[in-house]
Amino acid sequence: MQKEKTKIAVGLSGGVDSSVTAALLKDQGYDVIGVHMLRWDDDIPGCTGSQDRQDALKVAKKIGIPFRTVDFSDSYKKYVVDRFLSEIEKGLSPNPDVWCNEYIKFGVFMDYALKDLGVDLVATGHYARVQESDGIYELMMGTDITKDQSYFLYRLTQEQLSRTVFPLGGMLKSQVRDLAQLHNLNTAHKKDSVGICFIGDIDIKEFIKERIVVRPGNVVLQSGEVVGTHEGVLLYTVGQRSGFTLTSYTGDPLYVVRKNIEKNELVVGRDSGSEVTELFLTDSVGSIITSGVNQKIGASVRIRHLGELVGCELVNSEDGTIVVSLAEPVRGVSPGQHAVLYNKNIVIGGGIIARTS
Repeated sequence: MQKEKTKIAVGLSGGVDSSVTAALLKDQGYDVIGVHMLRWDDDIPGCTGSQDRQDALKVAKKIGIPFRTVDFSDSYKKYVVDRFLSEIEKGLSPNPDVWCNEYIKFGVFMDYALKDLGVDLVATGHYARVQESDGIYELMMGTDITKDQSYFLYRLTQEQLSRTVFPLGGMLKSQVRDLAQLHNLNTAHKKDSVGICFIGDIDIKEFIKERIVVRPGNVVLQSGEVVGTHEGVLLYTVGQRSGFTLTSYTGDPLYVVRKNIEKNELVVGRDSGSEVTELFLTDSVGSIITSGVNQKIGASVRIRHLGELVGCELVNSEDGTIVVSLAEPVRGVSPGQHAVLYNKNIVIGGGIIARTS
């Protein structure tokens, strides 16, 4: 496929990474269209939607590409926000950025770009790589290990990967900043986005409290002794050290080791109290890990974005649950988190942690 005849839609968020992505592809001769996705209103402190739209438009004008704005707010609410809140109500610790990529950026956006815009490929500013061998597409870590975003992309299908380009995957963040300055882009010195995907650096506790009912309750030791109070058990995650009030404890620092949803109690203990050696994954993806029953596979697992890679052995049990046995205990693991599995720097699959032991 000749570059000058290849049409690519770039998800132009208004940040430096997507800006450089569009500029690089334009320089390489591709027929580039910039698309900014509307996903959330601006009536939340920390939401930067309006400024991001303006920045994305300025970038498109600067590099001379067509610009489109498309409203995906209904899909975003349904597939990301509502699901996030539903999981929180169950006492889980979800990561909405994974769903944002699966259902929005490489779901409704990719469908819109391929069908309505008639493009051949979709590109984003993610720090990840895709390689193809004999018709099989593999998702790989980004070269910059401090920015690698493969964790958030592990649920992408073969079809999605075959239509995806990650121009920044082999670059360092410092190189991207340099290129933004070289192209004189208005986003060159813009801070990296943080917080929930597409919403911004919001107060997550307030976001949750405004949308679901939470009740204050007791903080208890594993022995059952009451040692403090919390704002609402649904607002905390395993491994968390702050955010609750201790009233009758003066010993070692305490961490959340478990949430008792029925009693609305936050169970705390020493950091080692949250150690686990097995993960049980459901809603798993990846042909390597989901095919074959009772076959043992050696791999590495990551529990959170940029978290430590831990050696493990996994087995696909007869009921479809992936059992991951860890080579060493891991702390602060909470049901609802995503566990992503790697063979060296290649993503081989993953799933949602249903329980631990």
